[in-house]
Amino acid sequence: MSTKSRSSAASEIFETIHSITHLYRSQQFRSLREGPHELGPMEFRALHFIARHSACTQSDLVAHSGRDKGQVARLLRGLRDAGLVDADADPVDRRITRLSLSRQGQAMFDEVHVQGDRLSELALAGLSAEDRTMLQSLLQHVRENLTGKSGAD
Repeated sequence: MSTKSRSSAASEIFETIHSITHLYRSQQFRSLREGPHELGPMEFRALHFIARHSACTQSDLVAHSGRDKGQVARLLRGLRDAGLVDADADPVDRRITRLSLSRQGQAMFDEVHVQGDRLSELALAGLSAEDRTMLQSLLQHVRENLTGKSGAD
């Protein structure tokens, strides 16, 4: 296979990965838009981060998202106004505000994950357990190539 053919094949693989990711996310976000809060992708990413990093700060979210402080402040204000995120003063340093999902936010987040599980199963329908293991292994190898980390690290 020529270098040009290998390059085209590699590009095609990443186009397919991108397309799959876009389809998955658009179907997942469709269910969010149809819910009571009409969350967009950025709001969902913020909720996901807060769910995984309870007691995080606005600065943590800024660093993770790559968005500026003003954008994140507006985003959090909307999530707090919607009753999805709680913000409490740090018990040691009252100047720091710690973020967590409210009960309503946690319930919505849990439902999104149930829907995500269903969507994942739909996407992988017809693949055997062996196929799924191989796919996971191959994608992990690609990630390691891009991050410079090997499985032994």
